[in-house]
Amino acid sequence: MTRSLVTGAGGFVGRHLIDHLTSAGDEVRGVDREVDVTDRGALEVAMGAVAPQVIYHLAAMTHVGESWRHPDDFTRVNVVGTLNVLEAARRVAPEAVVLVVSSADVYGVVDPAELPIDEGRAPRPVSPYAQSKIEAEHAAREAAHRGQHVVIVRPFNHIGPGQATTFVVPAIASRLLAARDEGAASVVVGDLSARRDFCDVRDVVRAYRLLSSFGVAGEVYNVASGHDVAINDIAQWLVARIVPRVRLEVSEDLLRPVELPVSRGSFAKLQRTTGWEPRITLATSLEDVVVALDEGLTNQNT
Repeated sequence: MTRSLVTGAGGFVGRHLIDHLTSAGDEVRGVDREVDVTDRGALEVAMGAVAPQVIYHLAAMTHVGESWRHPDDFTRVNVVGTLNVLEAARRVAPEAVVLVVSSADVYGVVDPAELPIDEGRAPRPVSPYAQSKIEAEHAAREAAHRGQHVVIVRPFNHIGPGQATTFVVPAIASRLLAARDEGAASVVVGDLSARRDFCDVRDVVRAYRLLSSFGVAGEVYNVASGHDVAINDIAQWLVARIVPRVRLEVSEDLLRPVELPVSRGSFAKLQRTTGWEPRITLATSLEDVVVALDEGLTNQNT
């Protein structure tokens, strides 16, 4: 049994990670907003109470679009927060494995000829969010150089039940469900031309636990499906599933200042290290997203 501490435990991935760790027999303590990662003293108290063997650092600001409006907040939470987690671990739990969750957004715009993206590709961040993640990675590497067992993870897009409707798949699905219930003829969407590599969140958290055991200190690992799919294809699947024949109308208000045209990752390094491979199909993930959102609407109306 492993004693684990999860920051950002109340978030989408955090909830799924805690479920996975618990089902695997680990002893888990999750902290969320009650322990501010920008408060190192509070982190030290929380870690001291748990004496964790593994720390999964998930707490972060993650909405790319918001990062252009509030870049300083992203730096404070994502960079300073990571520095504080690492320093608190060094002081209170120096033997703990610290898994620092970064993002595949750090790779930036990639020529299709360079796909799939592996960990050797130089990062080229194009958003304040991605820049904050690169700076957090620098902190993680420095901690590893000082002797801490720090593993860096770059997950590509992940989806699944319980994801906030500020993210593209549940955003489209929730608008389509509303259109179904209201009898609307159209739904507004953002840019549907981009292609993304989607993993189910339940596969992602399985990778995190494996890396906590087998990941090499100071190394970076992608978590990806190895396939890219057009957002438009996902949108059309959701239309057919929820409310056929509705029109999708692009709104300029939903467009980002910079959009990555295509992203597809290689999980070869992760597989060599842990044996991991994705298990849950995209169709299953999408169906579970729709069912969870529909059940939420039903519960609100009863």
